[in-house]
Amino acid sequence: MGKNIVEKILARHLISGNQVPGEEIGIRVDQTLTQDATGTMAYLQFEAMNAPKVKTELSVSYIDHNTIQVGFENADDHRYLQSVAQKYGIVLSRAGNGICHQVHLERFGKPAKTLIGSDSHTPTCGALGMLAIGAGGLDVALAMAGEPFYLLYPKVVKINLTGRLKPWVSAKDVILKVLEIFTTKGNVGTVFEYGGGGVATLSVPERATITNMGAECGVTTSIFPSDEMTLAFLHSQKRKADYAELKADKDANYAKVVDIDLSKIEPLTAKPHSPDNIATVKSMKNIPVNQVCLGSCTNSSYKDLVTVAKILKGKVVHPEVSFILAPGSKQVLENIARDGYLTDLIASGARLMENACGFCIGNSQSPQSEAVSLRTSNRNFLGRSGTMDADVYLVSPETAAAALITGKFTDPRDLKIVYPKVKIPEKFLIDDAMIIRPDKKKAVREVYRGPNIGPPPKNSPLPEIIQAQVTIKVGDKITTDHIIPAGARMKYRSNIPKYSEFVFENVDASFAQRAKTVKEAGKFNIIVAGLSYGQGSSREHAAICPMYLGVRAVIAKSFERIHAANLINFGILPMTFLSENDYGKIEQQDELEITDVRKIIAAGGNLPIRNKTRGYSFHVSCSLSARQKEIILAGGALNIRGRATQDK
Repeated sequence: MGKNIVEKILARHLISGNQVPGEEIGIRVDQTLTQDATGTMAYLQFEAMNAPKVKTELSVSYIDHNTIQVGFENADDHRYLQSVAQKYGIVLSRAGNGICHQVHLERFGKPAKTLIGSDSHTPTCGALGMLAIGAGGLDVALAMAGEPFYLLYPKVVKINLTGRLKPWVSAKDVILKVLEIFTTKGNVGTVFEYGGGGVATLSVPERATITNMGAECGVTTSIFPSDEMTLAFLHSQKRKADYAELKADKDANYAKVVDIDLSKIEPLTAKPHSPDNIATVKSMKNIPVNQVCLGSCTNSSYKDLVTVAKILKGKVVHPEVSFILAPGSKQVLENIARDGYLTDLIASGARLMENACGFCIGNSQSPQSEAVSLRTSNRNFLGRSGTMDADVYLVSPETAAAALITGKFTDPRDLKIVYPKVKIPEKFLIDDAMIIRPDKKKAVREVYRGPNIGPPPKNSPLPEIIQAQVTIKVGDKITTDHIIPAGARMKYRSNIPKYSEFVFENVDASFAQRAKTVKEAGKFNIIVAGLSYGQGSSREHAAICPMYLGVRAVIAKSFERIHAANLINFGILPMTFLSENDYGKIEQQDELEITDVRKIIAAGGNLPIRNKTRGYSFHVSCSLSARQKEIILAGGALNIRGRATQDK
């Protein structure tokens, strides 16, 4: 039996475990990436491991999220990141160089290599044939210290692409179609592998849009073959030597095959407030639009921006629409400037933002009250834009351009103009001046630490008895944005006591104080949740901050992969209802008791929980590998790593 692409890469990188779907394996990590919103804590954790240098082939630290500097906090963290990169042998991409996923695709990604990053959209580099996986910062820190990365051996679903996209339909519409088919839940432990004749019609930047937003389906990652399109892209980046062919064997086996005919896809949108709430643009029936945001790591390639520039040339955006433009990288910005397209965009009324995450994470360009905002980014969770009552729709660059002209939701095919052809440069203008590589001659003895930077907190070992209060009960599809908000609060990411004040701020603003009161009374806090708890961002602060407030366990109907791993890394028990009916029997503030916890966790088996308030008992499962049991019993991965360091 032949092998698929995922099996080939995993076989070359396997360190422990067996290649059996659902079994935990450990793999060698070739590359890591971090960004400043999650990277500061990742490097603080790396420092706590006392490793002299990073042990990967390449580790890159990007400054791309918190580039808005109101107050000293972000600037201090950036200085910390630069000093820690120099000391430990890490490449630094400075603020202004671009978004981590776009820059890594351009300058560092390599076919057949493994990459983990402290950002959920790390799978973007699957467009190059990399096995690129989003993870919590602590997992990335461990990989930099030379430890394997652990994951469940995935089942591989082949998405078989046929045909060719029609004019006015683009890669964004392809991934929205995938989201319509698979939704945002129920895909944990799965990898999407793209194949079929339609793959050859998609450039690497188009593939990157698809792999980037595969994260919204909750899959481990998404991957394309490395082929002639990959070679052409690497040649355009003057990295032809990094090319390696990688394709599935003809008789490769898959858990499932789903066929998608590219020629039958039409312009689509994700309606508020979930990336899988899919509808046709045609069905939006001319809804007035207040804001259009073009860019982010999903749709900010040269082709994306030039397509919009050609559509808008000679026109001025509708007077009721604010047009935000955020190129994905300095390279993209310099090339559209060189070729004259930036002038066309600015002449049309574009407001040029930094080459950064900006509007996507809600730390700038929040829309007006009750606005309709069309965005080419990847998430439209409630309140993520920074405006709680705004309606955010995810669209393609073409659909965004149509709204800029008409001031309303418009199927771009109705513009009655010829679809612009975009010629991709054979070689891009490349300027790596904003990338700082470690210099062995410039030794850094002291790492800079501003007053907002504190040590990573540690949990206590798991107790034998958990006496806890249900401090909050939430529903389905709770995202990490719900748990710990981004936007204006992200500047506190290095200050856990302060950042913890905002846990569940947009769900129940009294949660943090309530949890603190329970903790001070000598009891633990428990969170009760519905399906797909922990969707979205990889930010481990959604585990660290609750842990700091005394949360010892989360009981949910189901968990998303990265968040469950983060909970375990910080000593929080992720428990699943054996009967979902028990979810409905629990109320906020109920007192729960779990006995013989350490004994049952060590032995394996279901945990009995006594609801002392209601006078009944129920059972939960806590499926952990032997490695995860050790972490939970110790109270977190840092405790184990600390012991290992002391033993040495």
